[in-house]
Amino acid sequence: QVQLVESGGGLVQAGASLTLSCTASGLTFSSYIMGWLRQVPGKEREFVAAVSWSGGSTWYRDSVKGRFIISRDNAKNTVNLQMSSLKPEDTALYYCAAAESLPPIVKRPNEIDYWGQGTQVTVAS
Repeated sequence: QVQLVESGGGLVQAGASLTLSCTASGLTFSSYIMGWLRQVPGKEREFVAAVSWSGGSTWYRDSVKGRFIISRDNAKNTVNLQMSSLKPEDTALYYCAAAESLPPIVKRPNEIDYWGQGTQVTVAS
């Protein structure tokens, strides 16, 4: 059984930093692109960041470039999202996701293979 378990969400002030972690089990972790998506009530889930199978390539939505860093540790089956200079508009439920290729994570979330349960990030102004 595949599980993606997120942790690290919380309530912070604008400008603060927060690191989200996702631990995967039940899958060949290095065979999957790993990513983070987020969702606010009433809106669709949106791509935030992704990291390639080996960790050598990363991708970000424009609004988080320079503020967020995604990384993975294939020995520990973990993927992290370091978030800094947080803004109120970053407030959302953040999901860890795994897919065999990049397009599902970036633009076709209905094709993502596995999802975590989500962790809430709230940024107060």
